[in-house]
Amino acid sequence: MSNNTETSFFDPRLLIVVQNLTVQFTNDEGTNIAIKNVDFQLYKGQILGIVGESGSGKSVTSLTILQLLNIPPAEIKTGKIWFNSRLKGWIDLIKLNRNEIIDLRGKEISMIFQEPMTSLNPVYTCGNQVAEALMLHEKINWKEAKTRSLELFSKVKLPQPERIFDSYPHQISGGQKQRVMIAMAISCKPALIIADEPTTALDVTVQATILDLLESIRTELGTSILFITHDLGVIAEISEEVMVMYKGKIVEKGLTLDVLANPQHPYTRGLLACRPKLDFKLKVLPIVSDFMATDQDGNISERRNGPFSSVGEAIFMNLITVDEINQRNKELVQQEPVLKVKNLKTYFPIGKGLFRNAKHFVKAVDDVTFDIYPGETIGLVGESGCGKTTLGRTLIRLVEPSSGSILYNGRDISSYKSTELRQLRREMQIIFQDPYSSLNPRMTIGEAIMEPMRIHNMLGSEKERKDRVVELLETVNLNGEHFNRYPHEFSGGQRQRICIARALALNPKFLICDESVSALDVSVQAQVLNLINYLKEKFNFTCIFISHDLSVVKFMADRIIVMNKGVIEELGFSEDIYNNPQSQYTRNLISAIPKGTVEDIRKAHKRRMEVKKL
Repeated sequence: MSNNTETSFFDPRLLIVVQNLTVQFTNDEGTNIAIKNVDFQLYKGQILGIVGESGSGKSVTSLTILQLLNIPPAEIKTGKIWFNSRLKGWIDLIKLNRNEIIDLRGKEISMIFQEPMTSLNPVYTCGNQVAEALMLHEKINWKEAKTRSLELFSKVKLPQPERIFDSYPHQISGGQKQRVMIAMAISCKPALIIADEPTTALDVTVQATILDLLESIRTELGTSILFITHDLGVIAEISEEVMVMYKGKIVEKGLTLDVLANPQHPYTRGLLACRPKLDFKLKVLPIVSDFMATDQDGNISERRNGPFSSVGEAIFMNLITVDEINQRNKELVQQEPVLKVKNLKTYFPIGKGLFRNAKHFVKAVDDVTFDIYPGETIGLVGESGCGKTTLGRTLIRLVEPSSGSILYNGRDISSYKSTELRQLRREMQIIFQDPYSSLNPRMTIGEAIMEPMRIHNMLGSEKERKDRVVELLETVNLNGEHFNRYPHEFSGGQRQRICIARALALNPKFLICDESVSALDVSVQAQVLNLINYLKEKFNFTCIFISHDLSVVKFMADRIIVMNKGVIEELGFSEDIYNNPQSQYTRNLISAIPKGTVEDIRKAHKRRMEVKKL
């Protein structure tokens, strides 16, 4: 143990102590303080949750621990990060040189990054990448490293470890890639794992499995985990203590049960309120700014003149009654359907070569039949690979159907030729999942929104089209000054608003939202969901809302279609699907959703205590 007098008073059960940490970024436009005077500590075998939106400083904090940001333009202005090393005792991670920190990474501290596809090397097999880490830190040969890698793949419950070992990242699912990352992270039995948004954009069932896996790793290996997320519901499932960050500062911290059951800070109350609820339906989701105000110096205060004084009031004033829901449902189904889908199939061939026909197919959409009524929002929900995105794209002919009919306002669009499809695009539009990849980085957002208007010869002049773009930008809560800016100059939530404005440029009557909020912070997600509902009322379009998150779909949709392996597992009104699910698959989806209620937090805490006793 180190004889450093600064650490001599530390509890030996502690693993990491962060003191007065301040990190800033400097560029041509000036200096931005990413985290300011951050203090916290983590015990051995403890899971500490860090919650906050994008820009709150939670990821910067974790990256600074591993010195992954200690290069210009990032600069550590003040602070110490004490780590209780197995070999060296207490050491200040900030003072380690490059070779010392590299030796520590993976061996004593490892990290699970948010996006496994970009964290894994696409030109090496999954097994090769895990084995490489083992050979580097454990000084073992290839044969031993492969054996250990296969054991790790079994430990993280990957199916067919031998196949995964020889697979490249693009050949396995998102949940499987995340498990490979976890296998790599635990390969050298580190004392600390930093899990940075490890379940964001994963299906709720896969997310539940990953959370259980991390909990079992903590129990079995005694590993401490720093768990970073924007979702308080997830934190409630896994961590004993939580700290909430906002604009680089810790605004609240304590036991998870205390913080979530009785939040003291308005920002925490806002985060809790803006998550869609499963047991009732709201007209409008509350947002963070309803509960807090920020002055010019960044000081936070409770909003005294806000629309809600508490989370409970935000729910009570927005509640849609059961009678109102039933009346709307009755009026919807009395109309003539705007879209009739009958026996629709979309198959993709496997093993089709140059001189031979395919004998096997992936049945992405398999004999699907349903109707959609004018003005309705129908939710399409299911796990990755269930066929929901393929179905959405088939309906607007971005993917060609194998058979079946798609009747839109009485016209069978499944057999439309290119000229007819071009006209159809004016009426049927889609908002894609990733706004950044669906916007041309070399085109200003004004030009991107104006482009479909030009293609379809809308309005009489460029001036009229530009005025229309400015009007659309203001409609989605941006402004005309943004016209000449490029996509990279906007946040993820703003880019999604831009994509919504572009989809509305042609005044469509039918809109498909494909996982359009899955990767957004919960507060930004609430704003976008409210915006879509507002625009739906203003422009009177029919909507298909695709998501793996049943709580979001329930807030948005009048009826829900649950898909599984290309077929419709269940179809019904939103309240009926949630209150009385008919299939086991739907029940599993609902049970896997982190609800974040006080009762669930107590159950999770009790479960952890029982495991510790064993």
